[in-house]
Amino acid sequence: MVKQTARPGLPELQDAKKVRFMSAYGLSADDAGVLVAEQETALFFERVAAGRDPRAAANWVMGDLFGALNRLGFGIEDLAGFGRPARGIDRPDRRRHDLRPARQGGLCRNGRHRGRCRDDRRGKSLRQVTDSGAIEAVIGAVLAAHADKVAEYRAGRDKLYGFFVGQVMRATQGKANPALVNELLQKKLAG
Repeated sequence: MVKQTARPGLPELQDAKKVRFMSAYGLSADDAGVLVAEQETALFFERVAAGRDPRAAANWVMGDLFGALNRLGFGIEDLAGFGRPARGIDRPDRRRHDLRPARQGGLCRNGRHRGRCRDDRRGKSLRQVTDSGAIEAVIGAVLAAHADKVAEYRAGRDKLYGFFVGQVMRATQGKANPALVNELLQKKLAG
């Protein structure tokens, strides 16, 4: 087997970055894969993880931040210019996605995003759903609606797990607490 090394000055390859994220930050292969899928996401994660617990940073980026960005129609590239991107990690007691840093960074001042931010300020709730009973009900409905895929998953198609998570997040409009969704979904799929 030939070891590939990058020449100086070339960007780090995606597979090499994934391995580095797994070893340096202690991330799972799946989490590292999501974070290195796009270069902007990888760079943003590294800024967020600096000086913080990398697992908490990864969970915040992939859960809270991606959910809030999807609801508002932003992309990760829209966050490149603002300074303190991850105040939500530093204050885990808060159950609201704090988008003030994004607003302060100019996302809502430029014409392209102004309307969406105004809608958010008018009361479009960004509050996370943390009620396990409500999330269990949604998971039950999703699994019932996709019984064929549940059977495939239980027969060994582990990659369908992401499909179920996506369906639950879609049904809750991205508001369900991702850690709670994972915990409850794993229990339901196991039994």
